[in-house]
Amino acid sequence: MSELERLYEEIQPKIYAFFFIKTSDKSAAEDLTHDVFYEAIKGIHSFSGKSSLQTWIFSIAKNVLRKYYRSKKYATGLHEKLTLDVPELPSSPEDVYMMKEGHVNLVHKISSLDEVQKEIITLRLYGELSFKEIGELINKSENYVRVTFHRAKLRLQKEMGLNHE
Repeated sequence: MSELERLYEEIQPKIYAFFFIKTSDKSAAEDLTHDVFYEAIKGIHSFSGKSSLQTWIFSIAKNVLRKYYRSKKYATGLHEKLTLDVPELPSSPEDVYMMKEGHVNLVHKISSLDEVQKEIITLRLYGELSFKEIGELINKSENYVRVTFHRAKLRLQKEMGLNHE
């Protein structure tokens, strides 16, 4: 397996998850993910190496998402359209329901955060980016990203009743 194939297999699921969380649409997430890698291959000559390749690809993803929002005039809430594919078969229909409700509740709570917190949480949880990489993407310091993530996480835990104080 070439280095490029290995890198694609590592980053592609993160890009897909990023788009799925942002759009709540499997088809759109697949199309947008494809667009990102098409743009990356087309523009690989412009990659300067100032950031990691993963960070560069996520910056392309953010631009592709902006274009998608503008072209589709995307205005519906994330929680209204979300469907969840359960990767492992739960033991009962109640388990499926609880897993889906928990995920929908989390996504709903994330969508209630301000734009910066939402972006940081999404890139960290679903994009699996480091705080440094997120800082590079949103033009903020690594420390700012860490503090904002921590505060948003505490808020989400409190709103979901998960505080163990």
